[in-house]
This record gives sequence, structure tokens and C-alpha cells, in this order.
Amino acid sequence: MTGTVEQVDLAAVQRHTVRTLVVSQAVGAVGVTIGVATASLLARDISGSETQAGLAQTFQVLGTAATAYLLARLMRRRGRRAGLVTGYLVGATGAVLAVLAGVVDSMAVLLLGALLLGATTAVNNGSRYAATDLATEAHRARALSVVVWATTIGAVAGPNLTGVGGRVARALGIPELTGGFAIGSVVLVLAAVWVGWRLRPDPLLLAQQVAGVRADAASGPDRGSWSRFATVVREVPAVGAAVVAMACAHAAMVTVMIMTPLHMEHGGAHLEVIGFVISIHVLGMFAFSPVMGWAADRLGRSTVLVAGGAVLLVSLALCGSSPEGSSWQIFCGLFLLGLGWSAATVAASTVVADRTPIEARTDVQGTSDMAMALTAAGGGALAGVIVGSLGYAALALFAALLALTVVVAGGVTRRHD
Repeated sequence: MTGTVEQVDLAAVQRHTVRTLVVSQAVGAVGVTIGVATASLLARDISGSETQAGLAQTFQVLGTAATAYLLARLMRRRGRRAGLVTGYLVGATGAVLAVLAGVVDSMAVLLLGALLLGATTAVNNGSRYAATDLATEAHRARALSVVVWATTIGAVAGPNLTGVGGRVARALGIPELTGGFAIGSVVLVLAAVWVGWRLRPDPLLLAQQVAGVRADAASGPDRGSWSRFATVVREVPAVGAAVVAMACAHAAMVTVMIMTPLHMEHGGAHLEVIGFVISIHVLGMFAFSPVMGWAADRLGRSTVLVAGGAVLLVSLALCGSSPEGSSWQIFCGLFLLGLGWSAATVAASTVVADRTPIEARTDVQGTSDMAMALTAAGGGALAGVIVGSLGYAALALFAALLALTVVVAGGVTRRHD
């Protein structure tokens, strides 16, 4: 797939790009999710405090925010491939540090590892946009959603490898809760190798050539990232509303999801059951994303966005009414929490991809992902405090306010369609 732009079959390159990203998402998602069911428990054991249990996830989300912005700048200069490979390798380093933290019983090392591990989520987020670089507008949501869907394969397997991680940890002589991170470090390296080998030609660089945008014009000065984002949001209000919707949907999902293992453990749920509930949640997040993409292409981005916010509200009502331990409310609530997140994220991401000019593409996408992660980090930081002082039901109520904002933002995008 080399040659001049005129000689390249763009449809073939688009298919090759999506296939490559599907594999990397499937593999890389194991590294993202395998520690989800144990991260808060590991932080609690090391710190000795349940109020600090959410810090590991909070730092991971902060790492996602920082690397989303930094990787966007790298991709603006060198393309999607360089950014994705770098992110996977940084994430693998973070997973290794999480294992080391358990061995030396250091909260500082765990938080540093979590910070670096956040790069993996930034890579997964960036991959969904890479799928849209060469897609036509009529099929853009479906291209994006197929890559999001691929995360299902690794993401559902990840939490269910909790038991395997424990056995690996015992074989290696490391703490049981760090076994998942050890497995994650290996699969993240594999994902980096795959992307480095297969993502050629680079979809973003090719899209710039097709649009007649010079590489130096697309990169611009470093100080231009924020101003370009602000300019696009000011000129295209639908983009700003979509960014708000993504941020609030992600924050609502993260704040409840990270404290669910503790809520269940308090009622005596076993680690395998907790891992299964998380896998059901992840199934809702990713497995039905092609349906969301089809609906966004056929029914409209704003319609799916509003529906996603409504599903989030239902899920939070179920979670808030669930007793400690294992219950049908927590199973259904966590599944719907993922499903509502999927609808809102696919629809809002497609609005950003649709309405952002190519010369500002990575600036807007990276900054919006950073805003999404920072909002979730704030919610995650409050999650432990809210649960510790007011309970899990109060946390669900707090998240419901965020979900309501998603519905309002969807209405704004409808007015500016």
C-alpha cells in the first residue's frame, strides 16, 4: 500500500486500518481491564485505608488525561502509528511498576504505575479516532464503533483473568493482587509490536495528504493546541456539547464502576464474582457499540446521545438501590452503565470527528479526551470519600447528575445539527 495519493485505494487502506486496529484493541484491552477488578483492592491493602482505595484508578485516569494530550501532539507530527506504539509501551511500563508496588508495599510506586498505565486508555481512545481518518461521513460512526467493539474481546477476558492472575502471582512469588498487572504488561507490548508492524500507511498522514494539508501546517506551533480547540468549539457549538457529553458520561461510569468491587466485597462477594460483574459491565461498554454506530449513522448522532444519557440514569437508579454483595440490581445496573456509556461515547465521538477540520483534528480529539479523563479523575477522587462517608447509594445519585448533563448536551447537539 505505497505510492502517490492518486495511486492509493483509500477504501482498501480504510479496511486495512480498521482490521489492524481491531486486533490491537482486542489485545490491548486486556492490559487496560485486567487490573480493574483488583486495583482498588490493591490500593486499599497497601494504604490501609478504604478512603484511598479509589486513588489508583484516579491516578490512572489522570495519566490518561496527560497522555491523551501529549500523544495527540506526537500524532500531529508523526501520525497515528507513532502515538499508538508509544502509548502502549508507556502503559506496559506502568503495569510493571504496579507489580513492583505490591512487592515493595509502596503506595507511591503504585500511583506512579497507575499514572503511566493510563496511557493505555489514551491509546484505546485514540484508536477510535484513527478509524475515522479515512472513513466517509455516512459510515464514520460505524467505523469508529467497530474499533470500540473490538475492545470487547480483551476487555471481557481481562477481569475474568483475575483468578489466572492470582495463580500467576503465586507462581512468580508476588502478591496475589498484582498478577493481573504482570499479565497486562506482556499483552501491552504485544499490542505495540502489532501496531508498529501493521498500521501502514498511516491513516492520519494519508488523510492530510488527500486533503492537501501540509505536515508542517497541520502541526503548527506547540502553543496552538489549546487555541485551535477553543476556536473549533467557539465556531462549532455542537463540538463543545459533544465534549461535555463525553466527559460527563465517562465520569458517571468511572465513579460508580471503581467503587463497585468494594461495595460487593462488603457484602461478602468473592473475587471471582466481582470480576464477573465487572466483565458484564465491560460487555455493555463495548459489545453493542456497532449497534450504536449503526444507529448514529441512521438515526442521527444527537438521538443516540440523548438515549445514552437516559440509559445511564436507569442504570444508576439500579446501582443505588442495590444491597451490598451480589444482587440482580448490581448485575443489571453495571451492564446498563456500560451500555449507556457506549451510546453516549460513540455518538459524541462521531460528532467530534464529523465537525472538526482536519488541520485541527488531533488538537480537538486529544483535548476532548483529556477533558473526559480529567472529569472522570475528579469523580474518582470523590468516589472513595462519598462511599466512605455517605454510602454507595449517594455515589450513584452524584453520578446521576452527570448523566442528566449528558441528556442536556445531546439536546444542544440536536439544535446545531
